[in-house]
Amino acid sequence: MNRKKTAHLNKRRVEELIQAYTFITPAIIIVGIFFVIAIFFSIYLSFNNVNLFTGKYTFIGIDNYKRLFNDPRAITALKNTARFALFVVPIQTVIALITAYTLSREEIKGRKFFRMVYFLPTLTSSAALTFIFMFIFNINGPINNLLVNIGLISKPINFLQEPSYSLPVIMAMNIWSTVPYFMTIYLASLVDLPKSFYEAAEIDGANSMQKFLYITIPYLRPITTFVLLSGIIGTFQMFDQAYIFSNGSGGPANSTLTIALMVYQYAFGQLNTMGYASAIAIVLAIVIFVVSRIAEHLNRER
Repeated sequence: MNRKKTAHLNKRRVEELIQAYTFITPAIIIVGIFFVIAIFFSIYLSFNNVNLFTGKYTFIGIDNYKRLFNDPRAITALKNTARFALFVVPIQTVIALITAYTLSREEIKGRKFFRMVYFLPTLTSSAALTFIFMFIFNINGPINNLLVNIGLISKPINFLQEPSYSLPVIMAMNIWSTVPYFMTIYLASLVDLPKSFYEAAEIDGANSMQKFLYITIPYLRPITTFVLLSGIIGTFQMFDQAYIFSNGSGGPANSTLTIALMVYQYAFGQLNTMGYASAIAIVLAIVIFVVSRIAEHLNRER
């Protein structure tokens, strides 16, 4: 009897496994082709000089990587990307956390309306937001008119063509468009925060700032880790905004040139540089992984 029961259970488990693998097989195929195979193929390309027209692959070893670390444009792109991530990630995280905490308070009137309004930028495409900000910061746009009218500047600033202003404009646009998304993530977590924590703190005489610093922030640490990692990955891969802003050139004077944009330029904008573009992409992936691990480690230790 026990043998029959065991055999029946084993048969049932095999059937369940077959059914499970049948359902996930399409996903495995897609991931295998477009992710796993693509990654290994990109690594292979990075060690070759590739001619896409003739399909000729010439093995050149680590020459593409040597070229990368001796390429002034690559160094500039890395500096721009690092600067972009260094400013955008902390600022968007802090603003999203403070906004979520404020909108989670029951005493805030119309908080549902404000949640909806603040979330609207997330529903707008990145391309549309880029064009909107290009209009706002145009030399004849609203920002220049406002600054001139209130007397902060004597003549309009060409934000779009001045190297010292172009990247900060993209930073502001990125922060404005990503904060609502991360705010929503924080809000979803704050719903589960037990009110008894705040009530106990109030009994001990804690004010709003103390409750925020010693209850809210520690409770949201896992969410903050996710937000930081998502922000780092997103900023290091920033492409579309820089491409639209500079019309694909990374200008003015390479001030908006990012690593992702540089990969696109060498992969599709020039001949016989697909191998070099692959090397840049591999290095970018390594940088993202290392920086993400460091950020995750530092946030856990706090």
